[in-house]
Amino acid sequence: MRISCFVLATSGASLGTLASPNYGYTRLVRPVVLVQQHSIHRPRKRRVTQELAETGRSVVETLVCVRADGSRVAVERPVALERPLAIEFNGLGYAVVMATPADLADFATGFALSERLIGRADEIVDIDCHPADTGLVLRVTLAPARAAAVVERVRHRVSESSCGLCGIENLEQAIRPLRRVPAAPAPAETAIFAALEALRDHQPLNRATGAVHAAALVSAVGAVRLVREDVGRHTAFDKLVGAMLRKELRWDGGFALLSSRCSYELVEKAALADCPTLVTISAPTSLAIARARDAGLRLIVLARSDAMLLLPDTP
Repeated sequence: MRISCFVLATSGASLGTLASPNYGYTRLVRPVVLVQQHSIHRPRKRRVTQELAETGRSVVETLVCVRADGSRVAVERPVALERPLAIEFNGLGYAVVMATPADLADFATGFALSERLIGRADEIVDIDCHPADTGLVLRVTLAPARAAAVVERVRHRVSESSCGLCGIENLEQAIRPLRRVPAAPAPAETAIFAALEALRDHQPLNRATGAVHAAALVSAVGAVRLVREDVGRHTAFDKLVGAMLRKELRWDGGFALLSSRCSYELVEKAALADCPTLVTISAPTSLAIARARDAGLRLIVLARSDAMLLLPDTP
């Protein structure tokens, strides 16, 4: 099997940083050796971060850390790279997924197996990866005996497009222009901390199962107005937006709070719902940040009871 991939260059500043003792992020000061911290927010060691960037796994973003006491500090943090990846089998557009652009030959092989296109690795003849304007194209050539399976699966996938990127076969369909979010005042930081404290009491299904996400409509003063839960973070947000439409509720200076990581799909859903501010309790991907900038969406991530991170160049 022949494998050829272009080397992906990524941008990012050097991580010459100092660990913040209170929150585990990194201050912008002279380079020092970072110490290991047992925290979800701990800074990444410089050597590890540079290795990840060199292999197309992460970039570095400068964010603003806001603590519960009102103090602010600029921080640098590695952000997982996310790129649209179009997959072709034997010249047929098959699917578009969002992926970290590394180990793509492994992905192509595993994806082909899970899609029942191959049974063994040696049934793949060739894998080529090519850059495109909006992402990457992964061209996989299967052995002639497996070609018929591709045609059959492509025919069936047309009726399976129930979520996300399913049924999308090219990069142009995956990344579409977003309208700008209407301008609105930023919510008070105290309101965000109040909502984070209150959200747990509005998650009965997660309290019982520990297995679902929550999407909440929060008022400008931090009151949780409406919550929807689901095993899928995208579905939970769709339920929230749908409930708001059915109940004729508006954002009214409030914001959306999600108990999940910040994916680009959530950013797009927020923009399409004219949500001015999206708050998530976990980290964003690089594409989520880029799409938030495109839409003028205010993005607040890794929001916890003691601190949160703001994307500085959004409203």
